[in-house]
Amino acid sequence: MEKYVQIRPMPDPTVSPKGTSQGAASSPTFSPLYRQIKSLLLQRLESGEWRPGEAIPSESELATRFSVSQGTVRKAIDEMSAENLLVRRQGKGTFVASHDDPRAFFRFLRLVPLTGGIEQAQSIPLECWRAKAGPEVARMLELNIGDPINIVRRLLQFAGKPVVVDEIYLPGAIFGTVTLEMLRDFHGSLYSFFESKFGIRMIRAEERLRAVPADRASAELLHVAEGSPLLSVERVSFSYGDKPVEWRRGLYATNEHCYFNELG
Repeated sequence: MEKYVQIRPMPDPTVSPKGTSQGAASSPTFSPLYRQIKSLLLQRLESGEWRPGEAIPSESELATRFSVSQGTVRKAIDEMSAENLLVRRQGKGTFVASHDDPRAFFRFLRLVPLTGGIEQAQSIPLECWRAKAGPEVARMLELNIGDPINIVRRLLQFAGKPVVVDEIYLPGAIFGTVTLEMLRDFHGSLYSFFESKFGIRMIRAEERLRAVPADRASAELLHVAEGSPLLSVERVSFSYGDKPVEWRRGLYATNEHCYFNELG
C-alpha cells in the first residue's frame, strides 16, 4: 500500500515559491511521499540547480537530503525517468535529460520514410522576426495581446528533399534575443538550440493534425503542386511547470513520409 503522509513543504534556499501567498505556502499538503519528493526534484530542475545533461546526486544522497528512504527516492526517479525528465545510465548514475541526446530528436518528430528506417533531418532557418502577439498566439502561449513574440520560419529536409515547413511562435520575454544568424550558426536540433542558448527544455507537447491543401507559398517550398494534400501539424510545447513556451504550425509533405506514433 502506498504511504501517505502530511507534511509541510520543506524550506529550500535554492527555490523561491512563485505565485503563492504566505498563508497558502504554509498549508499542509496531502500526497504520496514519493510524489512530494518528485515535486522537490522538479523544483531543482526548474531552478537550474541541475542542468540538462548533468548528473543529479545519488539516490542515497537525495534520501539523506530529504530525510526519506532510498526506496522513496527511487520511486520518484523511476516516474521521472518514464516521463523523459531523467535518464538512468547503467554504472554511471542518473542524468537530467537533454535534447542534445540523439535519442531525444525523434521524441518530438514523428515523421518516418515510407520505406522504413530513420532519416536524420536538416533544419534550414528561413526567416526570424519580432512581432506582437495577436489573440490566437496570446491564447496558445498564455500571453497578453500585444506582448512581444518572435516568429521563426524554417524548412526541414530529409535526404536533401524539403518535407516540412514550420512557422514557430516564441514568447519574446524568453526568446527575445534570437536572430536568424544565431539559428543558422547552430548545429543541432531546434530544441537543443532552445536548451543550450536560452536554458529552456521542452518537456511535453500537444499536437493536432488535419489534412489541408498546399497554398502557393508552401507548394513552392515543399516542391509539390499547389492544392496537393499536406498534413497540418499544430503543436504547443511545454517546459517545466507546464508552461507553454512554443506554438508551431507545420505543413508536412507525405508523398514519401508518414506520421508515426506508437500507442500502448
